[in-house]
Amino acid sequence: MHGLNLPQREAVLHTEGPLLVLAGAGSGKTRVIVEKIAHLIQTNRYPAKRIAAITFTNKSAKEMRERVAKRIKGGAAEGLTVCTFHALGLRLLQIEHARVGLKRGFSVFDTDDVAAQMKDLLAGAKPDVVQAMQGLVSRAKNAGLSPEEALALAQSPRELQAAQLYVKYQQRLNTFNAVDFDDLIRLPVELLERDEECRLGWRERIGYLLVDECQDTNDAQYRLLKALAGEQGHFTCVGDDDQSIYAWRGANPENLSQLGKDYPSLRIVKLEQNYRCSNRVLRTANALIANNPHEHLKTLWSQQADGERIRILECRDGEHEAERIASEIHFIAQSRKAEWGEFCILFRGNHQSRPLEKAMQLLRVPYHLSGGTAFLDRGEVKDALAWLRLIANPEDDAAFLRAVQSPKREVGATTLAKLAELAQHAGMPMARAAESMSVLKQLQPRAANALSGFVDILRSLRSESHRLTPAELVKQLNERSGLLAAVRAQCKNEEMYALRRRNLDELADWFDGARGGAGPGELAASLALLSHADKGEPGNQVRLMSLHAAKGLEFRFVFIVGMEDGMLPHEASIEEGRLDEERRLLYVGITRAKEQLWLSYSREAQRWGTRLRLSPSRFLDELPEAELQRDGADPQADAVRKQERASAGFAAIKALLGD
Repeated sequence: MHGLNLPQREAVLHTEGPLLVLAGAGSGKTRVIVEKIAHLIQTNRYPAKRIAAITFTNKSAKEMRERVAKRIKGGAAEGLTVCTFHALGLRLLQIEHARVGLKRGFSVFDTDDVAAQMKDLLAGAKPDVVQAMQGLVSRAKNAGLSPEEALALAQSPRELQAAQLYVKYQQRLNTFNAVDFDDLIRLPVELLERDEECRLGWRERIGYLLVDECQDTNDAQYRLLKALAGEQGHFTCVGDDDQSIYAWRGANPENLSQLGKDYPSLRIVKLEQNYRCSNRVLRTANALIANNPHEHLKTLWSQQADGERIRILECRDGEHEAERIASEIHFIAQSRKAEWGEFCILFRGNHQSRPLEKAMQLLRVPYHLSGGTAFLDRGEVKDALAWLRLIANPEDDAAFLRAVQSPKREVGATTLAKLAELAQHAGMPMARAAESMSVLKQLQPRAANALSGFVDILRSLRSESHRLTPAELVKQLNERSGLLAAVRAQCKNEEMYALRRRNLDELADWFDGARGGAGPGELAASLALLSHADKGEPGNQVRLMSLHAAKGLEFRFVFIVGMEDGMLPHEASIEEGRLDEERRLLYVGITRAKEQLWLSYSREAQRWGTRLRLSPSRFLDELPEAELQRDGADPQADAVRKQERASAGFAAIKALLGD
């Protein structure tokens, strides 16, 4: 424990009874979790196989596994579980599938699958209605409600409609032997709470729990924590109520307070020493967040230097704002020899990136916009995953409908509608119906032949899935399904073909080295949990991202744009009086800055053909004036600074035109 401060040591050494670690931004919480895992193992309190560390992203889990591997040498860490809540739920359901009415090899529906089912069940409804109903069903699941409980609790006609949809949707999932992401938490909670034998078995299996970002848990995740931790509370929860920014997707920051009520012996340790930011940045962040109510007040401090004042930039409009920021980044990169990857621009909404991208391109500043098309959302990758799901689970009609049309064959919408009708009448999934001669005889000969050919390929791949490694199976699938040939036919040039083929090759690489004994269904389900963030960092480029996406990251130079009322805080939050979470969002943004911070706003905006006058964000008035350097406060320095940036920007544009 060399190098830990006193509160960090206290958090590591407390192993008897429940513990809540209130970890401020940049306070070394990941190191505390890693050291605690090492302490539990090396003092023989728990073997690694009985310890589970739960994170909120696959990226965080990967980082934690790597840090544990460096900290604990040899095989002492073998069997340790480090994963997300959803991955833990998937593992539990794969082991206990029969207890919740699932068959082995069940499918995990992704967001596209869910949306397709909702659209079908709400035939004729407008897209915004479908989306709203889907959101209500998801909210009920995140609250840990079964379809029956949601029906009983519905209070308005809208809630009743959503609950009735939930019943039909869940029946369809059961028919397909499938679950969605929300079920990966809801079903384990339901099982553990009603089945004492299963609950005690899992408490024996997981002796000690460590939960990171506990303030981001929703109601179902909190109940899962309680079910696994038991009455004694063998857990360490790490969280920060000041960084709770996901209420819009079901997170309940009140869970931190609820821990004290459910576990009266709860020990609370505060980590307030920040190892990331300059003291000036921390004083600014502390002053801002002090305007929120607190049950456990924290004051971050640092041994770092004060650093430069926070610059407040007043701009004419969004284009002027983008130009100023791009030239500032270009100037600092040149004058201080800073790497592009040390800069980050944060915004409230993704639409704010457009003028920033234009300004970056003009000055030849390399940038990476977070939130592009995720690898696993690319069409050819989703096609291959549908084939894998169908190989593992013939009852997955959603996977069948995608796979049978990927690549296109002489099986149109009319044939599929007829096949679905015949399958329903026979009481079998569509994939099984497509294997039935009696069913095929009732279809047009060309369509029946095409279906028969599809079934032959599927049957062959399914039989070979038992002897091939998962990576080999993916490669065989890409060839024999016709996916590669279809990609070749769709691409007009070699460059595009190489890119899309590389996506399919990369999918096989993801499966390479998969754990032994895992079939294609389990692996496809595991892949469904992965996200774009798991594919590594974008390299030496300026990062453009939303404030929500920036949580957990840090940069030497940070710019937060769009500091206007109606943008940050958001207009809806102002109207509904929900400023606390917007303030926490800005707090998260401010505490990403290690060395220097800029906050910018526009005086005007062009909306619907009209110039609108904007007001600076009310949050700017909550920042300590002594820590700020506003435009106009020092006209002489501003003039020099403006001339320097303008000269650098002109030189860059001249070089661009010279090419």
